[in-house]
Amino acid sequence: MRRREFIALVGSIVSWPIDVHAQQANKLPTIGVLGSGSRPSQAAWVEAFAQRLRELGWTEGRTVAFEYRWAEGSNNRLAEIATEFVRLKVDLIYALGTESALAAKRATSTIPIVFPVTGDPIGTGLVASLAMPGGNATGLSDFAVDLAAKRLEILRDVFPSLAHLAIIANSAYSGRVLELGEIQAAARALGIEVFPLEFRRAEDVAPALETLKGHAEALYVVGDPLANIQRMRIMTFALAARLPAMCGQREYVEAGCLMSYGPNYPGLNRRAADLVDRVLRGAKPADLPVEQPTKVDLVVNLITARALGVTLPPTLLAPADEVIE
Repeated sequence: MRRREFIALVGSIVSWPIDVHAQQANKLPTIGVLGSGSRPSQAAWVEAFAQRLRELGWTEGRTVAFEYRWAEGSNNRLAEIATEFVRLKVDLIYALGTESALAAKRATSTIPIVFPVTGDPIGTGLVASLAMPGGNATGLSDFAVDLAAKRLEILRDVFPSLAHLAIIANSAYSGRVLELGEIQAAARALGIEVFPLEFRRAEDVAPALETLKGHAEALYVVGDPLANIQRMRIMTFALAARLPAMCGQREYVEAGCLMSYGPNYPGLNRRAADLVDRVLRGAKPADLPVEQPTKVDLVVNLITARALGVTLPPTLLAPADEVIE
C-alpha cells in the first residue's frame, strides 16, 4: 500500500467515531404522541399543542421530532403503542387522555410522560399528588368528575320538570365509575331517576341508544376517546329522539349536543406544551405539579335548541361563553 493511501485510510478510521458522535449529538429529541382517539377527533388538541411548542422554539424536523400513533378508542391498541414507544426510545410520551397516560405509565417508569387532560390523576394512580406527582408523569386535570354535578344542575335549571335522565358511557373508560358516581349522587339530591347505558365498542353505541327510547327526557354523555369518535352518531340519535343532551366538551356541541360545560381542551393542550418544554429542557415530571384549568366554558347550541323546540332562558344564554347559532 502506498504511503499516501495508508495515511488516508488511517485518517478515515480515526474520524469515523467523531462523525458518529456528531450524528448522535445532533439527534433531535423525539416526542411520541399517544393518541387515545382518532387523528380527526383529536386534531384540534394536537394542533394547539404543536403551535405552542413552535412558539417556545420547538419546530418539527429542526429542533424536535414527532412520532404520531392513534389507538382509535382501543385500550389494547394503546398498550401496543406505548410498548412501541419504549422500544423506539422516545424522549417523552405525550399522552392524549387518561387511558393513554395509564398505558404509558404501565409501559415505562423512566421515560417522561405529560398528559394534557385526565379526569382524576390521583384516583387512577397516575400521580401521587397534584403538588408532588412523583414518578415519571405530570400534566393537567380537567375536573371531569368535579364538574359532573354542576352539569346536571345546569340541565335541571333549563328543564325544571326533568325526572328521568339517561347517561351513556364507555364501560372500558377508567374514569367512568367516578363520574357516574358523582352524577348519580347529584341526581338523587335533585329527585332525578337515572337510566345508565354502556358501550365498549363503536358497534355497541347504536344498540345501547335504542334501549333508551321512552325511558328518558334528557341525555348526559360521559366523555372519553371512543365517545368522542362516535359523537356524531350519539348526537344524531339524541336529536332524532328529541332529547336535550349535556356534554363536557365543545366538540360535542358542534356535533349537535345542546350544551357543554367544561374546560377548553385545545387550551389545556397549549398549557401542556409548556410542561413538555420544561421537561425537554431538563425538568423532572416528579417535580412539576399537576395543573388544573383556571376557566370552565359554557357552550350552547341554539340550532339544536330550535330543532328540539326548546326555548333556552336568558339566565343560561347570558353567562354562556359561546353560543352557536
